[in-house]
Order: sequence, then structure tokens, then C-alpha cells
Amino acid sequence: MATVLDPADAPAANEKQPAGRTKPTTPGGRRRHFPPLLAISPFYVLFAAFGAFPIVFSVYLSFQDWDGIGDMRYVGLKQYGWLLQDSVFWHSVLNTFEIWFLSTVPMLFLALVLAFLLHSQVRFSGAYRVAYFIPNVTSMVAMTVVFGSVFAQAGLANSALRVIGLDGVGWLSSEWGIKSSVSLMIIWRWVGYNALIFLAGLQAIPTEHFEAARVDGANSRQTLFRVVLPQLRPVVLFAAVTSTINGLQIFTESQVLFQSTDVGTTGGPGQEGMTIVLYLWQKAFKEHQFGYGAAMGWVLFAIIAVFTVINWRLVAGSDDDRRPGIAGLLRRKGARRGR
Repeated sequence: MATVLDPADAPAANEKQPAGRTKPTTPGGRRRHFPPLLAISPFYVLFAAFGAFPIVFSVYLSFQDWDGIGDMRYVGLKQYGWLLQDSVFWHSVLNTFEIWFLSTVPMLFLALVLAFLLHSQVRFSGAYRVAYFIPNVTSMVAMTVVFGSVFAQAGLANSALRVIGLDGVGWLSSEWGIKSSVSLMIIWRWVGYNALIFLAGLQAIPTEHFEAARVDGANSRQTLFRVVLPQLRPVVLFAAVTSTINGLQIFTESQVLFQSTDVGTTGGPGQEGMTIVLYLWQKAFKEHQFGYGAAMGWVLFAIIAVFTVINWRLVAGSDDDRRPGIAGLLRRKGARRGR
């Protein structure tokens, strides 16, 4: 006798599968995804080995006392406590901020001026762009050696000062001479790079904004401050943030310019060229205090994060600050056309 199945109990062969991707349930389906996963796996393996692991290990190491070879000794937050009482560390923080201020502010201003010049119709502008970018791809170690001879007591810089009747400067021996020479090297390296960033921002401003300003009778100064700079604010923010991050990690210039086998003279006379990263390098890799160096690295990370947020707030501003510029000009232009 044949058994009649209730339709409600029959397998739902015609039921629609839920929308979206279905997970492979068969070995063949899983093998089909294996080649693309294998293709992108080198990035994740390298990132885990050289990116994620050092970050996590440095956090762990900052709570340890370790010379790099023997057993680790857990010391808790003592490394951070010792760091706060280290006068050399605070001296390096002050040096870093002074060099950062001496280099970043003039560099961004010069970069903006160069960007305006390149944005105008000048001959050989392509060659100028390449020339301005060359310092950024040049070996900083090699150029620091060159700058070391330029800023020597009998170097080119003092010779130029004497030609115009001024006394020579102790570029590599006095406090502000050391900071000025390091700042000039940073400016030389990054001003062209930031000029090209600003130039890209200038070229992205629609021409109708300039037409609206011209129709409203705006002069060059009003066009600059009411049209150009408000439109460039995201670009300026990017340049300011990246310059802050780079400026607070100064290392190569001071390390090469004042290299010494004596840890007491690292950073030049009076340690006026000692920066945070240079002091970190000295403690970790010359004195083998890896836990102390790791703690210093995380304090530097906190300083950079705080100053990045401050830059963000100062440059980005509020939405209300962005409205009076080009938006007001365009509204007036639209009202004029509607008459």
C-alpha cells in the first residue's frame, strides 16, 4: 500500500534560499576559496610578524626590565615612573618641541607660497615640481653629512655670513645653532613634499568659486582668505597632522650630525640636539634597557596623539567656521542670478 505524505511534512525542495552569500558546506566549496585566501595571506603574515607582534610585545616589554639577552623581570609601572623622573628625557622633550616649532611653522608657510607660485602659469612648472620633490627621496643620512660640512665653523654657511659682514654662528656648538641647523634640514627635506600636497588641493578648487568671488568684487586678499584657504582647510589639516607626526619623531638628523661613541655626548654639546627618539635609541640599543625604551616609545605615542588632536581641533574648526567662505559667495551669486 502506497503511503501518502502530508505536504507540510514534505521536504521544502522549492523553498528560496535566504539572500546573501552562502557558506561553502562541501569540501569542494571550501577548496574553491582557498586560492584567493592563499594569495592575500602574505600581507597578513608579514603584518602579524612585523607590525602587530612588535606593537603588542612593546606594550608587554614596557612593564619588564630586560637587557635583551637574560631573563625578563616584571617591574610593573616602574619604568614609567623612572621616565617621569628622568631629567634627560624631559630635556629631550623640550628639544623636540623647539625643533618641531622652528621647522614645522616656516615649512608649511613656505610650502603654501611655493604651491601658489606653481599654481600660477609659470614656465617649466613640471621641472620645478620634480626639483621640489627630490629632497624627499634623497637619503637623509647622506644629506646630513653634507649639511654637517655646510654648518661647520669654517663651512659654507659661516662663509656666506662673513661675506655680508656678519659674524659666524656656532651652528653645531651653540644651543640655538644646533636647533636651527636641524630645523633647516627638516625644512629642506619636507617643504617640497608639502608644496605638492598644497598644489593638489589648489587644483581641486572649482573655477566657479573664483568666478563667484570676482563677480562679487573680491580682491586678491579677500579671494585668498575667503575662497582659497577655506577650501584648502582639509589639505592644510592633512599637512599639519603629518608634519606633527614626523616632526616629533626626529632622529636621523641629530643621530648622524652628532654621532658619538660616548653616551654622555649623544645629541651634541649640552645634548641640545637630543630628541625623544634619539634618547629612546640610546637607552634601548646602546645601554640595552629595552623595557625603558619601550616605555619611552609609548609615552611618545601619547604625546603625538595629544598634539594630533590639538592640531585637528585648531585647523578643522567647527562647521560654522567653514560656512562664511565660499558658501556665502555662492549664495550671493545665486541670489544675483535670480534677480
